[in-house]
Amino acid sequence: MLDPRHIEALRRKAAALEQNLADPVLCADPAKYRRIVAEHSRLQRALNLVADRDRLRREQSDLERMASEPEFGAELAELARADLARVTVELARTEQALAEALVPPEPTEERSVIMEIRAGTGGDEAALFAADLFRMYSRYADRKGWRVSVMDVSASDLGGYKEIIFSVEGPSVFEWLRYESGVHRVQRVPITEQQGRIHTSTATVAVLPEAAETDEIIIRPEEIRIDLFRASGPGGQKVNKTESAVRITHLPTGLVVTCQDERSQTRNREKAMRVLRARLLDRKLQKEAQRISSERRAQIGTGDRSERVRTYNFPQNRVTDHRINLTLYRLTEILDGDLDELISQLRAQHRAQRLDAALNELAS
Repeated sequence: MLDPRHIEALRRKAAALEQNLADPVLCADPAKYRRIVAEHSRLQRALNLVADRDRLRREQSDLERMASEPEFGAELAELARADLARVTVELARTEQALAEALVPPEPTEERSVIMEIRAGTGGDEAALFAADLFRMYSRYADRKGWRVSVMDVSASDLGGYKEIIFSVEGPSVFEWLRYESGVHRVQRVPITEQQGRIHTSTATVAVLPEAAETDEIIIRPEEIRIDLFRASGPGGQKVNKTESAVRITHLPTGLVVTCQDERSQTRNREKAMRVLRARLLDRKLQKEAQRISSERRAQIGTGDRSERVRTYNFPQNRVTDHRINLTLYRLTEILDGDLDELISQLRAQHRAQRLDAALNELAS
């Protein structure tokens, strides 16, 4: 994984950052100072792990020799084999920790998210599938101990969702759910189908990290237009008699956000602004991603909303993730929120690609 060039480059970068930290001018920029401290700590941890890895490799080599060569005797060989098992496990853990330390953290990994699910092709069946996806993510959030809050919803006549926007709050939510963005496809016999034919329908999923103060997402009052109107749907008589629903238009980008889930106009406005900030941050991150080389973007997926990411085939109880060519015959469990196997493999491949990119950057 690491060759001497990489290690030397790590040492040079750590030394350069250490010199920066000694510059008194840096104290005038607390945010930059914190970033450099964090980066220096990461590189120093990586170098310490390199030293641990090399020590364990030497120890492993000595123990292998002691366990296999007759000159050390049977008793010493048995002790060496016992120690060898321990050292092998410790070495694997150290190499995994080193791989993680070499990958720079992404600032959005720890964020909560706003998710948007919209029915695609397929009419009422697509809306029902959108409702299935919302239930799947809600169940998954329950398993993770996260909190789901609906922010806006547009229901279909048969009980599905034309669109549903909701937040998922908790630690590292974006790190786990980011891979769900894209087009999800379902193959099944719709409840409206009289002849038992299998139909294909789609729904799109967008996963937006929540914006934070450090993102510098500035929305000026003169850049937005706020319209009030009467909410529709459930909520009793009051929700339909008062203009509690809010529509916010961001004039520079044309983005429009509507929220009518709450009876309070103030709460609806707060939720709509959260969604708007998340969408603006998403636009900013997408633009930054476009500047990355094609080699680094040819990964699990570009995050493009038009990319087909997964197929749910009901007749075969099959779920296929097209980005990693993974097929599981556990559709029922997955739709019930058991997503860990799918997402863990997506995360592993994403981290492997980011590690390759980090090593290439060190070598350049």
